[in-house]
Amino acid sequence: MIKAEPTSASVLPEEHSSKRRQILEGARKVFMDLGFDGASMGEIARAAGVSKGTLYVYFADKCRLFEAIVQEETVVWGKTAFQFDRTRAVADNLAGFGEAYLAMVCRPGGGSAIRTVMAIAERMPEIGRRYYERALEGTINCLAAYLEDCVAAGKLSIDDCRLAASQFHLTCQATLFLPFIFQAAQPPLPERIREVVASAVTMFLAAYGVTR
Repeated sequence: MIKAEPTSASVLPEEHSSKRRQILEGARKVFMDLGFDGASMGEIARAAGVSKGTLYVYFADKCRLFEAIVQEETVVWGKTAFQFDRTRAVADNLAGFGEAYLAMVCRPGGGSAIRTVMAIAERMPEIGRRYYERALEGTINCLAAYLEDCVAAGKLSIDDCRLAASQFHLTCQATLFLPFIFQAAQPPLPERIREVVASAVTMFLAAYGVTR
């Protein structure tokens, strides 16, 4: 007796969620091991432990599958977004933001989606653009909004808060992010992250701090 492949209409909600998670985990491993071009729907189906027919019930092609993985990564960014406490000192908030951001982007396994997006962005710019807008730009905008509040409260002197946010964002990455993302170094230790971020905070406040 031939068992029919499931259809989207026949899959229960909880089964749909579980099977989708299974497929995404298998696909993530294949994309990480083989890259976007090297990955095939057949290889992804094998890694996920499902048939190709089941795979196509959930995703029309590997582009949509990869986009789903990218979307998941941006959700992780949103969940780990630093919450600024307006009652704390500016230096403490900046340090907390920088440390949380570096711990998230340089976490073990956390660079695979970024590397793959970078590799295919030239040929598939819409994926690169969406990833930037949902993850990186959102992080910068969050910091810029906090800096604007600090300027309004007389705690900082900044003409362009979005530029200043981008500067701090990149300064925190110095010596850490690029070696990690190009796999020239292991994920940085927490104490090293704190050291680099503390230096970034000192530089930032030297440029934008208010002398009382």
